[in-house]
Amino acid sequence: MHTVGELLRQWRHHRRISQLDLAIAADVSARHVSLVETGKSNPSADMVLRLADQLDVPLRERNRLLLAAGFAPRYAERPSDAGAMSAAWDAVERVLRAHEPYPALVLDRRWNIVMTNRAVDPFFADVAPDLLRPPINMVRLGLDPRGLAPQIVNLAEARAALRTRIRRQLAIAPDAELTALYEELLAPDAEDASHPIDSEVVTSMIFRFGGRELRLFSTITTFGTPMDITLDEVAIESYYPADAETAAYFTKSATDARAAT
Repeated sequence: MHTVGELLRQWRHHRRISQLDLAIAADVSARHVSLVETGKSNPSADMVLRLADQLDVPLRERNRLLLAAGFAPRYAERPSDAGAMSAAWDAVERVLRAHEPYPALVLDRRWNIVMTNRAVDPFFADVAPDLLRPPINMVRLGLDPRGLAPQIVNLAEARAALRTRIRRQLAIAPDAELTALYEELLAPDAEDASHPIDSEVVTSMIFRFGGRELRLFSTITTFGTPMDITLDEVAIESYYPADAETAAYFTKSATDARAAT
């Protein structure tokens, strides 16, 4: 088991921050940071969290730092149906519903789907049933030939964009399971070629669906100041139409669905 000093040093190196820069940011002396890292000084719980905050350490790993320093964890990991979480998840559900008729879904830190709105359902209609057994992993679902891959016109470009996103995510918060998923499905190989960046502001996902091509781009929403590990590790991915034809398709689909009911 690593000491708290070793863990803090690992995070500092990972963030490529010097002891002096960390000390200045945390308003402590560089000597104190050095003593903590070498185990010559035992930091208080508040000092551990102060340093972790400056290093942008995820809440799950902050608990690990506290345990290594001999303190109890500060951050709970409550299930989504826990009473204390109801207000937060009500807000998430409202965001998903408000985004209709366009697709939106909630992902955890390993890209497992936690929740979706109704606009997502038609895209899953032709997916192999075993890929839809919980936990449904969005990376696997998107790249598997029995999943969404046949629907994605620009699959190579979408795969490259996904590779970049997960690389950045792992650079911020290393995770063994996500790393294994990346190496299995996204590691570059001989068939990968560079994809030119066109004149668009964002990369579109182009779906062949319902006899037409739909162009979508996405935005990501996270909780601003979570104190719970579950909330700290989820993100809402909302898709928007990238052209008028795609917007018209979703508007008509929603109108037809309401008329059918």
